[in-house]
Amino acid sequence: MEDLGHKLRQYMKSGTPAERRIAKYFSEHLNELPFETASSVADRLELSPMTVGRFLRSLGYQGLDGIKVHLKENVPSVTLQLPNVLEQLQKDAYEGLSLAGQIAEQVEMLQHLYHLTSQPQWLDAVASCLSSSEIFVATHLSLAGLGRHFSDRLEFARDHVQFLDGANGSYIELFGRQGNDALVVIIDSPRFITSRLLARSARRTGYKVLLITSQYTEWAHEFANITLALPPLRIGSSSDFSAMTALLECLASAVIQAAGEEAEKRIRKIEELEGMFTYTPLR
Repeated sequence: MEDLGHKLRQYMKSGTPAERRIAKYFSEHLNELPFETASSVADRLELSPMTVGRFLRSLGYQGLDGIKVHLKENVPSVTLQLPNVLEQLQKDAYEGLSLAGQIAEQVEMLQHLYHLTSQPQWLDAVASCLSSSEIFVATHLSLAGLGRHFSDRLEFARDHVQFLDGANGSYIELFGRQGNDALVVIIDSPRFITSRLLARSARRTGYKVLLITSQYTEWAHEFANITLALPPLRIGSSSDFSAMTALLECLASAVIQAAGEEAEKRIRKIEELEGMFTYTPLR
């Protein structure tokens, strides 16, 4: 990649007018080149396709496909790009670009999440998701899709996972039995006003409670055995949906990974059953 960049810079300095234009365009649009053709580049620069073709051959490629292969095989490491990306995001956000600020917030959220995955409560959460006899996942109706997806992901690692949306108003599936060593995962949100009552009732019944909530849920230490806290919201933000989504996906992935060979067997079985029972319309 560096060799290509060096060649382009050389042509930008000492090439013919047409070569300088093409080299400048290639340098500034490397990420878009996989979607270009020699003709489309020629049209953009008001040159002939033959001129673009000659330039590509001078770089050592028989055509634009050759440079596409080179770009694909020489993708810079994300780790190497990240400091530059963060620096640019911070600069753009400071200059008032709202999208840059939003993306920077997402990066900060992922940093928080990465730190969380090394904490004791994270390890406890993963272990509990595997060792409990059953798992009940509960959340507000507004997050039902997220809760169901999390439950479905856990089923790749183990059986006896049930999602409760509370639509029946009673949680009879949870409280219509004697307590055992089941785990109740509560996905909290500002709209889930009964989450505290649900956590307290689950603990009194004898269940273990894993609470996923904000950092400032005062009752968490009293009614939850394990708490995974989301990063604090930025000033002006009103939703932590993306952070919740990322946390749940990482937690499910960690449980699947910890299940090891058992998860691999279940995944193969699920795929086999899906192939057997997936609905196919009659022709």
